Amino acid sequence: MGVLETLTLALGASWGAGLNLYATAAIIGVLDFMGLVDLPEPLQVLGNPLVIGVAAILYFIEFFADKIPGLDSVWDAIHTFIRIPAGALMAMGAIDGVNIGFAPELQTVAALVGGGAIAAGTHATKAGIRAVINTSPEPVTNWTASFLEDVLVVVGMFFAIFKPIVFLVIFAIFALLAIWIVPKIWRGIQKVFSSARHPVHTIKSDPQERMSLSLAQVEAREKIKLEDKST
Repeated sequence: MGVLETLTLALGASWGAGLNLYATAAIIGVLDFMGLVDLPEPLQVLGNPLVIGVAAILYFIEFFADKIPGLDSVWDAIHTFIRIPAGALMAMGAIDGVNIGFAPELQTVAALVGGGAIAAGTHATKAGIRAVINTSPEPVTNWTASFLEDVLVVVGMFFAIFKPIVFLVIFAIFALLAIWIVPKIWRGIQKVFSSARHPVHTIKSDPQERMSLSLAQVEAREKIKLEDKST
């Protein structure tokens, strides 16, 4: 693999790991097993039939867990501690033996940090979007998002390995969207939790509800005054 192909493999693997680790590992492993891609030595373990089988089983479990509202967010929370380190390690393994102009130690550190950061960004985007979607009672949006993520991983890894330039364009667009949308997602999540903790305050924050409450308070005071006069 050339330098460009190696870099896009590192980017694609860490990006895919943050989105769906098991699908990413299974795709890379199957391509290596079939001889369609020549992986760097540290990643060749993914082409082992046993590793492919384990990745496929875990992906099968995630396929269904990821489509159940609520359970998908729990699954994402647990995999915060799995996807990010895996993305870092896969990026480090992808650049093994390739000289991109840095000292080997610096190159390894850069791959670990960069791969972990990319996986973390992808994971945060995915988990945040799904948490916001789960505030809706209907499951269709959740299923749609999950299926789109599955397709995105397959398409993204195909381009990362076979069409590096196209993948770099897709990756750049995804990164810009993530930078734009993640702060909005987390503000939305904070608003939901704030509403759950302070329901009265949330009601009063709406002008119409506040007016209704004010009228009710006035009526209550007038009623108390009439009762006092009658006694």
